[in-house]
Amino acid sequence: MDRPSELVPLRYVAIGGRGPEDVVADSRGRVLTGVEDGRILRIDGLAEPAAARVEVLAETGGRPLGLELLADDALLVCDAELGLMRVDLRAGIVRILADSVAGERLRFCSNVVALSDGSFCFTVSSQVYSLDQWIGDIVEHTGTGRLLRLAPGSETPEVLLEGLQFANGLALSADESFLVVAETGACRLTRYWLTGPKTGQSEPFAEDLPGMPDNIWRGAPDGPIWVSLAGPRVPPLALLHRAAPAVRRAAARVAVRAPYRPTGMAGVLAVDDRGETVHHLARRRSGYRMVTSVCEAAGHLILGSVWERGIAVCEPPVPK
Repeated sequence: MDRPSELVPLRYVAIGGRGPEDVVADSRGRVLTGVEDGRILRIDGLAEPAAARVEVLAETGGRPLGLELLADDALLVCDAELGLMRVDLRAGIVRILADSVAGERLRFCSNVVALSDGSFCFTVSSQVYSLDQWIGDIVEHTGTGRLLRLAPGSETPEVLLEGLQFANGLALSADESFLVVAETGACRLTRYWLTGPKTGQSEPFAEDLPGMPDNIWRGAPDGPIWVSLAGPRVPPLALLHRAAPAVRRAAARVAVRAPYRPTGMAGVLAVDDRGETVHHLARRRSGYRMVTSVCEAAGHLILGSVWERGIAVCEPPVPK
């Protein structure tokens, strides 16, 4: 992969809450995010970050992660504790759409996209570890991530794909023929075919990424898929993943008890529908740590982080 361009400048916008894990933008350039205490926030005025305004739209009662805006002024939310939900942004009413699959409680829902047929596809990162122990799944390499689909009118999701390494971000191709799933624990993007001769099959879409992909976002069908990189590749971790399951489990038990502090690397990618890199932006010492989401809004790139207490605003990449 080519040497990345510099991700500059970064400007910090405090939002009055910790952990804006996912960021999405509406048609007016406003950014929506969910924070650690369960609130859904909307940030306006990002063209002048110093004057940005933060509004509370709803409270999920859990821990919101991935978001997807709907056309009827509603928001889909993957809540790590409560499942898949729908939020009415005008009234602030929260309704749980699905909280179990195959008789088991949904845990660690991660990201969601809406299809034009009215169905929702979403990911579950791990069936073993919860959000507060996420690093255990990365270390143990459980391969228990899932891609699920909730049909219109249904309360029970179906499993489309299993065996994913910490399934995370999710985006649609321009023609809705396939989904792109981020596998954080494998540093890759995977394609799942929705239509055509390969319907129901999966294959690599982009491998050997320069970091661990987290949430991914597409603002327009003719735009790129933006991929956040939550951390750099860790060569010793790749070696550990080849070890016996008992060794990985033991290492995971240590990891979940050890204090964690992310690196200062900030990185994002943009890829097209062929899986080719359009942009790669990175900053080794950004001051904004653990970038878990990226979107475009108000002529800028907006970064979110499960670690930080605000969002970061940076200049868009130079067109190629």
